[in-house]
Amino acid sequence: MEDLRDDRDSWSNTNCSVARAMDIVGSRSTLLIMRDALLGTRRFDDFVRRVGIGEPAIASRLKEMVAAGLLERIPYREPGQRTRHEYRLTTKGRELLPVITALRNWGDAWAADDAGPPIIALHHDCGEPVRAVLRCAAGHDVDSGDIDITAGPGLIRRD
Repeated sequence: MEDLRDDRDSWSNTNCSVARAMDIVGSRSTLLIMRDALLGTRRFDDFVRRVGIGEPAIASRLKEMVAAGLLERIPYREPGQRTRHEYRLTTKGRELLPVITALRNWGDAWAADDAGPPIIALHHDCGEPVRAVLRCAAGHDVDSGDIDITAGPGLIRRD
């Protein structure tokens, strides 16, 4: 099996999955909205208050996130009020949980202030801290030195 890291100049980055993912979730505000959505936030006013950016920016970002399929817009109506919308995670959005968890783990280790992490995610069943872990499909923990990069079906080779 050929490890493509040794021959990176032979393949194109034009269809890079990391670049495409960053096109969808790469802004600070998108990641902070996702963080809050994964913590249970659903309503516009709550996103504005918790994420700490203005209403126009939140509105724009939520619209983009709905269009990208990360959130769905669901109407609700409280008695005596006009119809409003809440934003619920889709399967695509929920699958960002390990990404957000990994960013939080990294931030706790390398970017938290001296007081320590602001929140700690604990496993409901046992009370232990939750960590993002890299594993192969067979269930083995994997370190960066244990990874081979091979051609996938979408690889575009340079001429």
